[in-house]
Amino acid sequence: MYKIAIAGASSLLSRELKDVFSESPLAASNFALLDEEETQGQLEQVGDEVTFIQAIGSGAFDRADFTFFCGSENLTRRYWQQALRAGSTVLDLSGALDEETGVLIRAPWVGTEAAAVDLFTPAIVPAHPAVVAIALLLERLQQAAPIRFAAATVLEPASEFGRAAMDELHQQTVNLLNFQSLPRAVYDAQAAFNMLAGMGEEAQISLARVEDRIRRHYEALTGGRGPALAVQVIHAPVFHGLTFSIAVELDHAVETMALEEVLAGEHIELILEDTDAPSNLAATGQNEVQVRLRTEPLGRNSSQATRLWLWAAADNLRLNAQNAVQCALDLRRLRPQGTVQ
Repeated sequence: MYKIAIAGASSLLSRELKDVFSESPLAASNFALLDEEETQGQLEQVGDEVTFIQAIGSGAFDRADFTFFCGSENLTRRYWQQALRAGSTVLDLSGALDEETGVLIRAPWVGTEAAAVDLFTPAIVPAHPAVVAIALLLERLQQAAPIRFAAATVLEPASEFGRAAMDELHQQTVNLLNFQSLPRAVYDAQAAFNMLAGMGEEAQISLARVEDRIRRHYEALTGGRGPALAVQVIHAPVFHGLTFSIAVELDHAVETMALEEVLAGEHIELILEDTDAPSNLAATGQNEVQVRLRTEPLGRNSSQATRLWLWAAADNLRLNAQNAVQCALDLRRLRPQGTVQ
């Protein structure tokens, strides 16, 4: 039996992580829920167990086999070294550590080669959920033909930036409908009923940083051997669910049916009917990446194409949590008896 610490246990991502744990082989672990002092004493549930959130103090990570950081970047930076000193394996879902020396970016669903993890690896960063989905889709397509080029527009929801971003989007929506001034502490811009490629000067969110992170994670997962990928991130005025528009150019023409065959499979749900097209709402709570394929045929009567479009959707929080738990399952070989080594 393992001991698992969840730091940032009151966050949106933490709640999804707890649900994924309940459905995984790690469900029988002992869980320690940790967060800032203001959330101390809140009741939370992991599987069938109800427990309290504890303030992070001295000894908080003692005998923890795995520590998942899923709160703010500042919380991760303050405490991840403490977890390491306690002998815990650190998994960072906050985005704070992916440029630290020796930290590895992982996505077990993506079958590309990755650097080996050992007991001297300081931390693991589960790859950004958008990267997991895009890399998985491109990897499948390359089974049909080499990809010459790919470009992805990623539409990020408010939940990707935490509870404060969701609350401000909600309040902006209410205030606009009541002809009142808008709160701008998080976005420093009108996010409600609006698509944004950038935020205000005082915004707490930077879409450029998200784009940089996606590029870094994609390069790390593919080891530079994946197809070239251009990325643009847009903030969508929705609360939950990632959506993607991905344009792909293949090296040579392929039958549309062959493309459908390589896309369909584990972790991907191929949607064939327009009436059931992927959407952020349809993806909520689902374990798979939903995708619809559209090709540009070479001729009027041709069923072959070199250019195609993917419209995809995924539950951003669930995909992030699933990837993190899968990373921990892969790391069990370093802790075969669930004891600090």
